[in-house]
Amino acid sequence: MARRLLKKWLPHPDKVRSHPSIEMFGDLLQDPNLWHLNRHSVSIAVFIGLFTAFIPLPLQMGIAALAAIGLRANLPISVTLVWITNPVTMPAIFYLCYKVGAVILGTKIGAFSFELSWAWLEAELLRIWRPFLLGCFVSGLFAGLLGATVTNSLWRHYVIQRWRRRQRRLNAAKPAKKD
Repeated sequence: MARRLLKKWLPHPDKVRSHPSIEMFGDLLQDPNLWHLNRHSVSIAVFIGLFTAFIPLPLQMGIAALAAIGLRANLPISVTLVWITNPVTMPAIFYLCYKVGAVILGTKIGAFSFELSWAWLEAELLRIWRPFLLGCFVSGLFAGLLGATVTNSLWRHYVIQRWRRRQRRLNAAKPAKKD
């Protein structure tokens, strides 16, 4: 079921390969492991996507794609999960990352007011970059490991349950032995 559900939601590999934003990877996209839906490939893809989502750079999808290609994980899942941090969720997530980093470093969390200007970015980022980047790294690592572990565990649980159902069906279909 998990594999069928993912296949239903994910685009066909040929459609992804022909997308203009991914064409730059060329022959690297021919590796069939980038498109497999198995427990290992999907778990690593979940880790890559969630970890990369916490990188405060505008090229998160490219970073996730390169990591998926390098680690031979499922490419569409890696790239799709990056969108957890989108323009709507990004301020809250990155503020939480800043708070996590500040707690780890023991830095006082000051009053926060946001202003969309270059001057504000220069002044505030110079003040908070250490706790912010540390918080992004720690939060991304935590989210990635948690996501990969949950994915791996749920996939394994589903396979075991399916195997047990199959065994019960086979045992019920066997004729009873006569003594």
